[in-house]
Amino acid sequence: MEEVGELARLMSRAFGDQSFKPSDRKSSLSDEMADILFVLVCLANQTGVDLTKAVEENLRKKTSRDADRHKNNPKLSGSQ
Repeated sequence: MEEVGELARLMSRAFGDQSFKPSDRKSSLSDEMADILFVLVCLANQTGVDLTKAVEENLRKKTSRDADRHKNNPKLSGSQ
């Protein structure tokens, strides 16, 4: 949960209305996302979750349900 909080804080500053604190400037989105992915893979291994199968099923669900949901959100365009 701590890793997700770190990413959430950085996202709020990079794409939201919160301003950066000096301690946030050394963080990177890619590093924070990698931290979360590592922890998630470890948790899946420890609990017997087939993460590949779960992601495939989830992507199928989201592909049909959310096909156009985020396309016009300027905060997610990556141009900032």
